[in-house]
Order: sequence, then C-alpha cells, then structure tokens
Amino acid sequence: MFTYLRLLLFPFSLIYGLVVIVRNKLYDAGFFKSVAFDLPVICVGNLVVGGSGKTPVTEYLVSLLSTHKIAILSRGYGRNTKGFILADESATAQSIGDEPMQFFSKFPQVTVAVCEDRVYGIAQLQQQHDLIILDDAFQHRAVKAGFNILLFEYQKLRSFQFLLPAGNLREPFSGFKRAQAVLVTKAPANLSPADEALCSAKFRTGKNKPSFSFLKYDDLISLNGQPSKPVANVNQHTVVFLLTGIANPGPLISYISNYTKAIEQHEYPDHYQFSLADIDKLCKAFKQHPGTEKIIITTEKDAQRLLSSAIQELLLNLPVYYLPVKVALKAEDKITFDKKILDYVSSHTRNRTIHKAENS
Repeated sequence: MFTYLRLLLFPFSLIYGLVVIVRNKLYDAGFFKSVAFDLPVICVGNLVVGGSGKTPVTEYLVSLLSTHKIAILSRGYGRNTKGFILADESATAQSIGDEPMQFFSKFPQVTVAVCEDRVYGIAQLQQQHDLIILDDAFQHRAVKAGFNILLFEYQKLRSFQFLLPAGNLREPFSGFKRAQAVLVTKAPANLSPADEALCSAKFRTGKNKPSFSFLKYDDLISLNGQPSKPVANVNQHTVVFLLTGIANPGPLISYISNYTKAIEQHEYPDHYQFSLADIDKLCKAFKQHPGTEKIIITTEKDAQRLLSSAIQELLLNLPVYYLPVKVALKAEDKITFDKKILDYVSSHTRNRTIHKAENS
C-alpha cells in the first residue's frame, strides 16, 4: 500500500524537486537575497523531515564552544506563539517549543530565542553575543550561515530516499554539497569499516568526508524530584512504559531493549502536545498493570511538554523518568570535526566592544 502511495505521489515530488532546485539556483546566483553577518553563525540542519539528532548535536556545540557567549536561535516548532521571543523564566514548551525549552533549562549561560524570520532574529542577538547557533535552518537560505553542519541519520542514509511528498527529503540529496561539515548520526558504536565506507561513498562527489557519531545515554532523571539512577537498574523483570513524541523512537527502544523486553509503548508524533487524556491513559495503564517492577520513561525533549501543573498532578507519586542523550563522535572523527568548527569560529570572531563603538 505504501509503495502504491509513493507511486501516486511521485509526480508531485518531481514538481516539488524542480521548484527547490530553481529556488536554490536563484539564491546561488544572487537573485534572492541571502544575508551574511559579521559574527560566527553555525547552522545545524538536515535534508530529511524528522529527527536526525539536531538537539544533541546543538548541545555538543554548546559544550565545545563554552568559552564564548552563545545564542541559540530556533524557529520554535510546535509553539503557540509567533514572532521573536527571548526565553526567560516564564517560558514554556508551549510558548517557545520543546527543543528551545530544553536548551534554556539545560544551559543557563546560553541565550535561547525563537523566531520564524532568522534574519530578524540574528539581528536582535548579534550585538550581545560572540556566535549564534541556528537550529534547523539549512533550508532557510535568507541567512547565509558561515558554517553549515548537515546531519544524516545512519539507518535512513543506507536506503534510497524520495523527495516530498512521496518521501521525506526536503531537497535533492546533492544539497549536501553546500555544507561545510557532514555528520552521520545514530551510527552503531561498533560500526564496521565496510559499513562506514558504504555510507561515505554517498558523499564522494562532495568536498567533505563525513564524520560518524553515535548516541550515548546518561542516567535516568526523575520528573518528580527523586534521585537519578542508572539505566542498569532496569532489568528483565522491569516493565517500561515508554512515552514518546519524537520523530524516531527506534534507537531509544533498541537501547532500552538491552535491559528489558517488557516495553509498553505510548507513541505519538514528533512535537506532539500531550493532552490530559493522553497522560491519564498512560497513568491508568501503569496502575492497572500487574507487574511489581514498573517505571515510566520518556525522552528529555518530551519531558519539556510534561511540566504543566495539571499534567504534573496526574503524574504525582509515579516513577516518571526521562533519559538524557548525548552525541559522541568516533575518536578520529572528533579531532577533525572539532578542529573545523573551532578554526571557523576563531577566524570569524569579532571584537564586540569595538563593533558596538562603531555602531553607536
């Protein structure tokens, strides 16, 4: 059925692809305006709709560039507001989006802002910051980012992908050539040389050899103020109620399956706004299950949408934990990847004091 649907949508993918190619050519030729800024602007993006690991990669950059005054600018997908918003203590996942809310909660030293118009957003932030990280803006060509990091999910990279609407590609695969760095995400930690070569061959016409990264999970963090605990506390006798609203929960399910096969999935679409009825359904399923060892696990991003007082009341006294995840690069790739970024930032960093004086 899915194959037939793709065949029906394929003509529309051809039209969509033609429009995207013409649009990119017009930007390349200067017919459409693309604004550059006089401070380092790093874009983290992808070619495919859905999760490719942009959030942990953005967090990786924050750690790598921690000596700089950083601003993260996102569109704020899924928020119920419009325009430029600077995250503050009143911010919620509903007002700025779940991923920006995660950044704001996790990195108090970093400025987090959302705006659909990235050019306007950068203009509001540039005077007070050393560099700006754009979350998911590779196709936002009105901004000419100085350094583009393009992400490809390992499993999706291994199969042929169609353009929208028949598939999930936002633009033709050849768009990767605009990037200054290509990062294959969610690769197996024990990636074989043959599989690495197979993936790398897809980029042989480009100037950048891809780097490879994998996910690294941390301890479980309680939403109800309980102490954190190792995932190893989950065992074959534990029933996990897994609540997700992310694009691809597959790697998370695979990881938890290393500890227990008893996983009760409550799966929703990416950025899904959990309703009280959804959480009530989860709580009832948890309480009615006869198992004696039970736990509710969600992702760090999903946890940002569980912080309203009404939802917290439903989850009160239940063992609800989120599982933080980081990105880790292969040792040899990390050296090259980090150096590219650090070299770019150091060669484009401007003196903010002098800049302010020139514009005052």
